[in-house]
Formats: sequence, C-alpha cells, structure tokens
Amino acid sequence: MSPTVAEMLAEARRRFTEGGIADPATDARLLVAGLLKQSSTELLTRSTEKLSREQAGEILKALERRLAHEPVHRILGEREFYGLPLGLSAETLEPRPDTEILVDTVLVYLKDLAKAEGHLHILDVGTGTGAICLALLSECPEASGIGSDISSDALRTAKSNAERNGLQDRFQAVESKWFENIQGSFHAIVSNPPYIASNVIHDLAPEVTKFDPVAALDGGPDGLDAYRAIAKDAASFMRPDGVVGLEIGYDQRNDVTAIFEAKGFRCLKSVKDYGQNDRVLVFALA
Repeated sequence: MSPTVAEMLAEARRRFTEGGIADPATDARLLVAGLLKQSSTELLTRSTEKLSREQAGEILKALERRLAHEPVHRILGEREFYGLPLGLSAETLEPRPDTEILVDTVLVYLKDLAKAEGHLHILDVGTGTGAICLALLSECPEASGIGSDISSDALRTAKSNAERNGLQDRFQAVESKWFENIQGSFHAIVSNPPYIASNVIHDLAPEVTKFDPVAALDGGPDGLDAYRAIAKDAASFMRPDGVVGLEIGYDQRNDVTAIFEAKGFRCLKSVKDYGQNDRVLVFALA
C-alpha cells in the first residue's frame, strides 16, 4: 500500500533521527519537498495524498544517500543562492548562505561604481557553480562578468546556470588557473577560494570530505595559497577604482590583510558572518 506524503515525511524524519543526522526534521522536509517538487506549504496542504510507487521508491533511495552523509542539495542536484536556482556537479562546491554575505558586501561598491562608470566588468576567480558572479549580475543589470575555473566540469555547470537564469548574454566561462588566461580590467574581482589548511581537511564533516571537491577546499599548508596567488597579480587586472572582494576562513582576517597590504592594497571593509566570525574582506589599491 502506497504511503501518503505525511507518512513518508515521518519515515524520513525517523530514519534521519536514528541515523544521527544533525537536523533530521529540516533535512526530511527539504528532501521530500524537493523530490516531489513541492513547497513546504504544499507538503502540509497535500499531506494526505498518496505517493506513486515510483515516487516512494525515489524517496527511499534518496534517504539512503542522505544516511551515507551525502548532502541534501547534492541529492537534489541544485541549490538556491541569492534567489537563483543553481545546478550542482561533482567538481563544484555547494554554495552556502555565508557566501551571500560576499555578494551583499560587494554589491554596495558596484552600485556606486555603476553610477559613475555605467557598464561594469566583474571577474569571479574559481567560479564553481557561478554563484557569486551570477548573483552580482542578477542584481546589477549594468554589469557583465567572467567566471574562471580550472575545472571544465565547473565551467559547464556555471555556463548552464547562467543560461538557466537568463544571464548567458552577460556571462562568460573561462578555463584559467588564477589569471593565466584572463584578459581585460575589472571593477570587481571576487572569489571564494580554497582556504582550508591541507592537514585539517580530513577532520571536516563527512558531508564535506566525501562529497565536496578537494581542489575547492585545499588552500595549501597554511590555507593561504589562494590569497597569495590572487594578491600577486590582481592589481594588473583592476580598474583604478575597482575592488577585490574575498571570502575568508574565520581565523584568516589578519593574515589575508597582511598578504594584500604587502602587494599594495588597503582593506576597505571586514564583514562577519551570521555566526559572528570574520567572513569577507574588501580591498582597493592603496
């Protein structure tokens, strides 16, 4: 006999609770709603509806994947970021809410620059899903952007996400290690680079270690390699009035600031995340 929506939701919550999932109720709701293509409200209003055998089977398989620590949004294959639905792939990080703080912070500067400059040009280094660049483009109709990455899989995903959100005419995906294949000058250079020290990656949650691409996590022995690479060449690709906006690890503000100051930058702003940890730095040429 086929279960109802409510019965399947209860079963998911029970299994996740017994399986030690950190937030079983939320994950059960997100997963079941996502697979049924329903909103949270619809889960309630349609709770007595019977599921088809195919629907029930798909959900049961997904529960097993979550119990093996695969994140909910990886199972669903997409996640919303800054109001944009974004597809995920094997070589992209799942965009997180803390990264929206980088978008919020950089947008303030871009809005001011747009008044003075008209058209804006953005570079997102290590673009992954394209999340940061696409969010900025969606909020700044005056802007066009380049998303660079070393992963062809990530670039395909970013390009697909641009098309999905109607931003393909203002977004270009470029395969490049740091600035190697980049041309032009930019009003904003943004990045959420790998910033975890190599020797602590294995200590992270299995949701990260088993499913996030290592190349997007590993920041070298001290976690700062990416910031050194960006600071080394960023000035050559910046407009005189441009900014560099970076996501950082919770304990990296002083080190990253020192790296950029040594290359002729000054820190304009430091912003904390929702947990009150340092999360975003913005630099300009000194």
